[in-house]
Amino acid sequence: MVRCGCALLRKYGNFIDNLRIFTKGGSGGMGYPRLGGEGGRGGDVWVVAHKNMTLKQLKNKYPQKRFVAGGGANSRVSALQGSKGKDCEVPAPVGISVTDENGQVLGELNKEEDRVLVAKGGLGGKLHTNFLPLKGQKRIVHLDLKVIADVGLVGFPNAGKSSLLSRVSHATPVIADYAFTTLRPELGKIMYNDFKQISVADLPGLIEGAHMNKGMGHKFLKHLERTRQLLFVVDISGFQLSSVTPYRTAFETIILLTKELELYKEELQTKPALLAVNKMDLPDAQVKLQKLMKQLLSPEDFLHLFETKMIPEKALEFQHIVPISTVTGEGIAELKSCIRKALDEQDGKESDAHRSKQLLNLQSSS
Repeated sequence: MVRCGCALLRKYGNFIDNLRIFTKGGSGGMGYPRLGGEGGRGGDVWVVAHKNMTLKQLKNKYPQKRFVAGGGANSRVSALQGSKGKDCEVPAPVGISVTDENGQVLGELNKEEDRVLVAKGGLGGKLHTNFLPLKGQKRIVHLDLKVIADVGLVGFPNAGKSSLLSRVSHATPVIADYAFTTLRPELGKIMYNDFKQISVADLPGLIEGAHMNKGMGHKFLKHLERTRQLLFVVDISGFQLSSVTPYRTAFETIILLTKELELYKEELQTKPALLAVNKMDLPDAQVKLQKLMKQLLSPEDFLHLFETKMIPEKALEFQHIVPISTVTGEGIAELKSCIRKALDEQDGKESDAHRSKQLLNLQSSS
């Protein structure tokens, strides 16, 4: 068992979700003072989304992590206007947030062929620069991968997220009976009979204190930012990370997960959420489910069980609550249907909001 855990930790160590690179735009070309010729502008550095690229591949291909664009051509008698230097493209995966050293977001790569300009080339020599070229822009850039998926699975280790992903999609995540089975993001797609596809991300399990970067901490939570909906997966029997940590009931698990999301970034709580109550094949599961449903209907009646610091400011409201068993398949078809319904409803609301915005723009411009 220990050997398996170590192997997975090494596997996660090989998975890269952020990379720091050096970029420099090309220098401009020399001007030609006697004839008023202008040097070519230096090339620019772009980060460009490629469908099958990973940050690990990028690092392996460019171990120096230096990207420098070409210099602009000098002005000369046969070509008074020097040609522009060659641009440099940094191939990156879809789902990248590009930031500078100060944390300012330069852009995002949300689909294939999206591009972000990260370092501009210098101007070529011309009259107002006394025909002397300018150097290109230098910039340290951070490439931060945040998984893009329709649904992000939220749950403590061993809640059954990996098993659920393998049940609802064609993904084959590693599944075992120990904490932190998932040490790197796993993506799967739910395929429907009408060919509709919904992407699902299984991410490293949270633990209490994840918002402070304990355990997988921010590596997990940042990926949730780029999912449209959250699917909580909870073990009906509750959860205990180890013999020295407190046992948590299913209801306590939901409250603590909600609090972790709130403490990391409150915006996560505004996402539509569903709840899958897993392991309904276990003894007494129905009795425990009835108790859980009662608690979820009136959560305020049970908050006295928690320390004040553990109580979220706002309780999550689940659009659908579905009892499931990833062992027997109970509830899986219903869950897939609820996920589809929730996303269709969200699409409708987003379309209505877009139409309303367009109407307001038309009214204000007329």
